[in-house]
Amino acid sequence: MRKSNKLILMAFLMLLGVLGANAQVMKAADLEKYAKQRYGEKWLDAAANLAKDLTLDKNESLTYQQVIEAPGKTKQQLYVSLNYWATATFQDKSAITLNDKEAGCIIITSTILDIARHIGTLKKYAVNITPVIRIDIKDERIRVTYTVQNYDILSDISAGWLTFGLGDEDKALFGDSKRKKEDKTNAFLYDEHWEIARHFPFVEKDPQKRTCAKALVMTHAYSNAVMDKIEEAVKNGIVGNDDDDW
Repeated sequence: MRKSNKLILMAFLMLLGVLGANAQVMKAADLEKYAKQRYGEKWLDAAANLAKDLTLDKNESLTYQQVIEAPGKTKQQLYVSLNYWATATFQDKSAITLNDKEAGCIIITSTILDIARHIGTLKKYAVNITPVIRIDIKDERIRVTYTVQNYDILSDISAGWLTFGLGDEDKALFGDSKRKKEDKTNAFLYDEHWEIARHFPFVEKDPQKRTCAKALVMTHAYSNAVMDKIEEAVKNGIVGNDDDDW
């Protein structure tokens, strides 16, 4: 590994300790900085390049899977380390949807807010994702599966290039939307769900091309964050002194 890449990785691992609004692996702003370092600042080009090596699963979801070796560590030891990591990282207790010690399986579902934003002609879009993170545990190894099927969209009809500054009567001409500027409704009441398989870069002609390009790159970057953080927890623990020698 080159020295420059090592420095980026070290900086990235430091950022991974920062939790987001819902106790995620890292904040969206830090994730964006990391994504630009890895994939460049041109989202359309970055998404197109990533798509060359990405395939959707049989459910048309974006799925990543990695097996992490842990020589000498038992299933029980790995379960304790990973349960500790999951509990410390996702402080919202409802995020851990399955925690089965006997089966050796932990499933986490947690929403990452504002992973991408884009101002379009008529609307401003905020993109959230809710990855499903499954950790299967055996003696001396684990398997991590990270899956995202949809982008969850909050659309603001009052903030597009053409609609910004218009009065309510004028905005009505452009259609209806729950989201208006300064809307205080629940951020999880999504206006739209965009299936990843139906949008750029998996579909070339996409009216939300720019929004989805950034969303894909950020989703991919977050998968790397998850995998790296779990590997760190398996190999070195959470705080560096959580071993059996005490």
